[in-house]
Amino acid sequence: MSLRVIAGTARGRFLKTLPQDDLSIRPMLGRMKKSVFDIIQFKVPNSIFLDLFAGVGSVGIEALSRGAKKVIFAEISNKSLSLIKTNVDTLKFNDRAQIIKCDVIKDFYVLQDKYDIIFMGPPYKDGDKNALALTEPTLKNIIKYDVLKEDSVLIAQKHIKEPVKGVAGLGCFRTEKYGDTGISFYKRIR
Repeated sequence: MSLRVIAGTARGRFLKTLPQDDLSIRPMLGRMKKSVFDIIQFKVPNSIFLDLFAGVGSVGIEALSRGAKKVIFAEISNKSLSLIKTNVDTLKFNDRAQIIKCDVIKDFYVLQDKYDIIFMGPPYKDGDKNALALTEPTLKNIIKYDVLKEDSVLIAQKHIKEPVKGVAGLGCFRTEKYGDTGISFYKRIR
């Protein structure tokens, strides 16, 4: 699968990814990424952007290409961390990228800061193809560790069959559907 940066200073550049038969990373499809960035385009320049479950880093790199001040990539897989580093190095975004190895569910405390935009694309299944449900615990961590600013946007990508109850402190203001993927946009509420 070839992944490309859609817009900005690195527009058209290809990202290094895993072979197509390696399903341990599920990169966001180009049309979904374009749609998400069309929705948040005016918030991206000069933002502090957190990319959770970063995979190969394509969403965070898109944000850097479009003028984000800083992107923090959070990922647990060594394979993914290596790909993110390679992609960030190749595109010369090192000065605005921070790559953190962490388990987003268990180690969220290492990400304590305030972010303008948070994108989360947790895996849908584990290595044995069992369904995972990481969206709701991640949303709860985002509230628990108080990492949203008053006007932050939180974008959650998940399988449409994954159940997610409302999380106190978050209000969903928009939902998009792409095949078996749902993308929900949240804001902080009091």
